[in-house]
Amino acid sequence: MNQIKIMIIILRLNHRIARDPRLSTHVALTARAFLADKIYYSGQKDSNLELSIKKVNEKFGSDFTIEYLQDPIKFLNENKNKFTIVHLTVYGLNVQDKINELRKKKNLIIIVGGEKVQPEYYKLADYNIAVTKQPISEVSALAIFLHLLNQGKELSNEFKNAKVKFLENEHGKILKFS
Repeated sequence: MNQIKIMIIILRLNHRIARDPRLSTHVALTARAFLADKIYYSGQKDSNLELSIKKVNEKFGSDFTIEYLQDPIKFLNENKNKFTIVHLTVYGLNVQDKINELRKKKNLIIIVGGEKVQPEYYKLADYNIAVTKQPISEVSALAIFLHLLNQGKELSNEFKNAKVKFLENEHGKILKFS
């Protein structure tokens, strides 16, 4: 049985260079490692963030891309008929109750917040999904959501165009260079 590849786009809201450089980088790295195709980010344009992700791709593989988005509301409105919009929020429906339904969707835009998320995003989302009913980092919420969505296939994924690979080893570090 052939499985249809879904397009997974992450939308990171309200990046702030002075406050979020590591957090936004970790959101992007998590998205990449957990098999998202692309991340858009809004807020302040940050060429260092973009360069950091491009360097990781060059070294460890992946076709994952990052792009700045000035108007995320316009972007969501323009893509509403092509993508299912999922907003990760503690106020949403339980992820376990909706994950099977979401796996059947062809293309997803997954919104992860930054600073306070405006009410428009809750209204634009087809699904407001809670990974937990407790305060949680957007990085961990994204990882858990993508892990459930992908049914764990990211855990054994290897990017074909990697120049460096991590090899399994119980005690220590082993890298393979190609």
